[in-house]
Amino acid sequence: MTKFFEVKNKTDKSFDLYFYGDIVKDSLYKWTDEEKCPKEVSELLNEANGRDLNIFINSDGGSVTAGLAIYHQLKRYEGNKTVYIDGLGASIASVIAFAGDKLIMPENTYLMIHKPHGAVLGNADDCRRYAELLDGIEETILNIYEEHAKEGVSREQIKEMLKDETWLNGNQAGEIFNVEVTEENKAVAYLADENKLPQEAKNEINKKRQTNEAELSKAKLNLLRHKKIGVTK
Repeated sequence: MTKFFEVKNKTDKSFDLYFYGDIVKDSLYKWTDEEKCPKEVSELLNEANGRDLNIFINSDGGSVTAGLAIYHQLKRYEGNKTVYIDGLGASIASVIAFAGDKLIMPENTYLMIHKPHGAVLGNADDCRRYAELLDGIEETILNIYEEHAKEGVSREQIKEMLKDETWLNGNQAGEIFNVEVTEENKAVAYLADENKLPQEAKNEINKKRQTNEAELSKAKLNLLRHKKIGVTK
């Protein structure tokens, strides 16, 4: 069985774990092996058995109900949890990121927060009930964001950010939430005079300098293409 986390390193004291795919309700909703569900998380946490977790996130999000289940699983876990945003913690993945005891973001990584959304088929009463469901879910995730907000950041301010679908790089996230911001991940070493490099090397440097913006654009496109059934974030 494919596990939600890919275990890159396991020692007597810690696990290194990676959230590198979409979040789905259960295995029936998986389109690829990278899409994971809460049952797999539960199994792995049982295996971790209280050891410290280093959790690495690069995810567009997915099912909000599954993500909330994973968030609460991690919150209950007794070992120390350090979360690292490797590239993007978007949508419900941004909620999962706050399940740790510490959240670390390089300057050139991103959180994206927005209102939960979904689809309903039915009459007017069905639509009103579904809207109330979405409002209730929004209050739940607002509670999580507010719990981890900087002093002086209001609930209404975060609510407006959800309404606007807000993208935050590491520095911006550090102004709103209790996030430890580190220097950006450098793609290449500093060179005093790049003009002395061969053209091929110059092209590679320019390509790497554009990586962050390209990855962000790709992530936004992936979110637009999400075709999961049910409530998503």
